[in-house]
Amino acid sequence: MRRALGVNTWVWTSPLSDTGLERLAPRIRDWGFDTVELPVEDIGDWTPARAARLLDGLGLSATVTLVMGAGRELVATDPATAAATRDYLRRVADAAAEVGSPVIAGPAYASVGRTWRMTPAQRADCYAELAENLAPVVEHASAAGVRVAVEPLNRYETSLLNTVDQALTALDGLPADGCGLALDVYHMNIEETDPAAAIRRAAGRIAHVQVCANDRGAPGTDHLDWPGILAALDDSGYTGPLVIESFTAENAAIATAASIWRPLAPTQDAIAVDGLAFLRRLHHQEDG
Repeated sequence: MRRALGVNTWVWTSPLSDTGLERLAPRIRDWGFDTVELPVEDIGDWTPARAARLLDGLGLSATVTLVMGAGRELVATDPATAAATRDYLRRVADAAAEVGSPVIAGPAYASVGRTWRMTPAQRADCYAELAENLAPVVEHASAAGVRVAVEPLNRYETSLLNTVDQALTALDGLPADGCGLALDVYHMNIEETDPAAAIRRAAGRIAHVQVCANDRGAPGTDHLDWPGILAALDDSGYTGPLVIESFTAENAAIATAASIWRPLAPTQDAIAVDGLAFLRRLHHQEDG
């Protein structure tokens, strides 16, 4: 099937600004992407109404990523921090609705890079706490026509949700139409013994998919089983976009946690352009 193909502006800049998007969006359109992914590191970094006009004029759709920087926590934290985090997530959902994004995607549970030991009982308590704290955000987002897509991260970036199965357990009490999973093949390559099987287990709950090489470079310049990943997404019924996500070493929010210490391609443009060309070939092979 022909899915929309997108790219996250983090490939080039952090934090995203109005002028940054105005510089990048025409190039992204000219390369042939369908979708631009907009990170909200802080509310007000970019203006949703202005972004909506720009993207609409270029014929581009949008997806939105939430950003769990330092101090944003929904579990194992104090009530004031949880409340402030919920407020941030609600406002991200409002921005997503304004730019027409169907999702807000990201690790909506703890700041990226925060890890701690848990007993099985403590983990179960954290999952219950997450469901309780996320529920009002899901309700708010759903009313705006936006689905919360919760992303499992690898073991070095969180100790709470690393796998599809853990995320399915943690989100079990939340409505699937309002709260799903964001799958990132970078993290799945580390944490899933069989990424394609994990994708199939998430069928009906996949809300968003991000792609890159196993080292965060361009998709296709790696050892991942891309035909198998695409086939699993087909079998799972996922029809949304595939969005290339990578970073510069200067990323203000999560580059340290993501450990980007070297160039991942000859240029940042190459991550997007070469990745897009590979994903197009992959779709042509699938359709053929």
